[in-house]
Amino acid sequence: MPESTPNQPRPARSSGSPSTPGGAVPHSGPAYASATDEVHILDRLAVIYRYRRIVLTVFVLASAAMMIQGYSNIQVYQARAQILIEDERSTAVPGITSTDNTYYEDPEPYYKTQDRILMGRDLSRRVIRRLHLENVPEYNGTAAPPGGVPFVRNLQQRLLQLVRRKPTAEPEAPKVDETADESALVSAFLGHVAVIPVTGSRLVDITFDARDPKFAALAANALVDEYVDQNLQVKLQGTQNMIDWLDQEVNKQQLKVQDSERALADYRDKQNALSLDDKQNIVLSRVNKLNDDVMSSKTRKAQKEALYNQLKAIGAGQSPETIPLVAQSVSVQTAKARVIDAQRTRAALAEKYGEKHPSLVKATGDLQEAERQYEVEMSRAVQQIKNDYDTAALEEQTMARALEAAKADAQDLSKKSVDYNVMEREAKSNRQVYESLLQRENELRVSSNSRSNNVRVIDHAEVPKAPTTPTGRRTWLLSFGIGLVLAVGVAYGLDYMNDTIKTPEDVSRRLKLPFLGLVPSVRGDKHPMLASSHVPHDFGEAFRALRTSLISKYTGEGTKTILVTSAQPLEGKTTTAANIGFALAYGGSRVLLVDADMRRPGLHRALRLTNERGLSQVLTGQARVRDVIQRTVDPNLLAITAGKVPPNPSELLASERMKTLLTNLSHGPFDWIIIDTPPVLAVTDAVILAPAVSGVTFVIGAEMTRRRLAERAIETVMQARPKYAAVVLNKVDFARNKYYYSRYYGHQYKSYYAGAPV
Repeated sequence: MPESTPNQPRPARSSGSPSTPGGAVPHSGPAYASATDEVHILDRLAVIYRYRRIVLTVFVLASAAMMIQGYSNIQVYQARAQILIEDERSTAVPGITSTDNTYYEDPEPYYKTQDRILMGRDLSRRVIRRLHLENVPEYNGTAAPPGGVPFVRNLQQRLLQLVRRKPTAEPEAPKVDETADESALVSAFLGHVAVIPVTGSRLVDITFDARDPKFAALAANALVDEYVDQNLQVKLQGTQNMIDWLDQEVNKQQLKVQDSERALADYRDKQNALSLDDKQNIVLSRVNKLNDDVMSSKTRKAQKEALYNQLKAIGAGQSPETIPLVAQSVSVQTAKARVIDAQRTRAALAEKYGEKHPSLVKATGDLQEAERQYEVEMSRAVQQIKNDYDTAALEEQTMARALEAAKADAQDLSKKSVDYNVMEREAKSNRQVYESLLQRENELRVSSNSRSNNVRVIDHAEVPKAPTTPTGRRTWLLSFGIGLVLAVGVAYGLDYMNDTIKTPEDVSRRLKLPFLGLVPSVRGDKHPMLASSHVPHDFGEAFRALRTSLISKYTGEGTKTILVTSAQPLEGKTTTAANIGFALAYGGSRVLLVDADMRRPGLHRALRLTNERGLSQVLTGQARVRDVIQRTVDPNLLAITAGKVPPNPSELLASERMKTLLTNLSHGPFDWIIIDTPPVLAVTDAVILAPAVSGVTFVIGAEMTRRRLAERAIETVMQARPKYAAVVLNKVDFARNKYYYSRYYGHQYKSYYAGAPV
């Protein structure tokens, strides 16, 4: 087990916890409030100042290139004509010409087609024949040489020749109906034409560039006039072709109509089919009526059959009077009433007279006659029911036979009308097609005679007054303007692509950690130390300010243990750790520097100490702590170097010996213990020690470490949950970022105190 440090006198301290630094705030967001929440225009200018050499180089080169281009250019005049391209509905004859609404829902393909026609070789060939382009000096090689600087013009031509030697694409083959000379003229003519649709309208600008302003206007006007004429001729030719085709189809269809109607007439004569439709209607009406009569007769038969069945169901000894229809018969009821009256009369006479009395005998005879008449009427009612049933059955049979006969007539008539209907439909169809074709032909003739055109010229080109290429003062202004824009664009582009940590604002906004301070870069010295007399004044003041920040952050009593690490090598963590120790020692604190980077130790070189024995020997039990502690040039600053490189540094730092060593050192005579550890992204040694210390100081090299690397390294450290974490921005180039630090930090005033007093 390592031994404790020798008992040495230590400065008095205030009461408090001996292990954790009082007032140390754990990581909970940015503790550094940026003074530049709003971006000022001077911040943008600072970017240009930072890349001033590149900006100046780009400005000079771009301006020179534009001047060379301007003075070597040939003066070109541009003439502009304007045409209006409307859709086909604008020229449609109302009530005659039909339009397809589906096509006009998306007119963009139509206008793109017209643009391609304007740039087509066929239209250009017609224009050059109209203009006799082979006689124009600009195109036949007899034009006067252009002005300008000969050297610049020759240089430009040579550069163009070098570029053209590289094959980029196969040249367009000439058309079959073009000669070689004509093909060259067409290609040259198209190279000077530009078609520019006017956004949000149906107007199209056609521009033509030429050395001669009069010829530029003449060519632009010839192009638009030929396009308008060609569009009209194409429409008329298309209409005439359609008329010719329709004329042929009308003649053919007329013959078909004549043949079909003649065949229909012959069939009518042979089959006597003139009144076929009327006969068919009569037969169908008869079938329908007979069908209704059959249904009615079936209903009546069913009713009569039901009564007849009831009559047959009466047994012997039963009176037919039980049948409601018989009982309700008027004659039966009358006869029954007579029987009842005769019975009453005889009964009354029988009470007064004897059996042989003539009145009683007469009454008895009347009763017998009434009963006989009642039986007769009853028989008649029964016979009437049977007769009605027989009549209904006979009627049903008669109606059924008549219906079948009518159906047979209808079927025979239908068979006869099949051929007639087929021929009639064919004749009507041929007639309709003939009339439709004839109507379409007449409409096209009317439309063709109107000679309407959906393309017209709005403005003919005028002779341009000035060339399009800048000359003289305009060349200078344009060159300087383009050079300035390119230079500024390059500066901001480089600044955008530079994603390194450069300023304290980057620390607070990107890394979300408190900012302790910044350290300027010292050129020519690999390990600048406060103990040296050659370090700049700014360097020493930076570490004194850093010492003040550390003391304000760790306000509790007891030994403060600080772990110093970085994201990647060469960011100056070892030099920063050593100078923090010197700054604290100069302030009167007892400081111990521990080199825990046992893989690539460097603290001994910065302090000019030996590295024969050190931390690795203490952790392996080969040496005691008092044997490896070395004194430095300052009596308040002691150091433990890394020692010989062990095979297992991570295991040693994570061992119980290391924990015991830190515990013993924290109870020793030291106010501060500064531990130098390897970079986080290289190995995990710093992460192992982070929970056991009072805080972590993260050293970031300004304009060296990319934001993503720094964020990843800090995230790795924060996973160990250290008690406190802060950032030191190291190797800040004040000369390169002079404007920024003088504006926000008053860095220029440090030189006032750096000089000797007068």
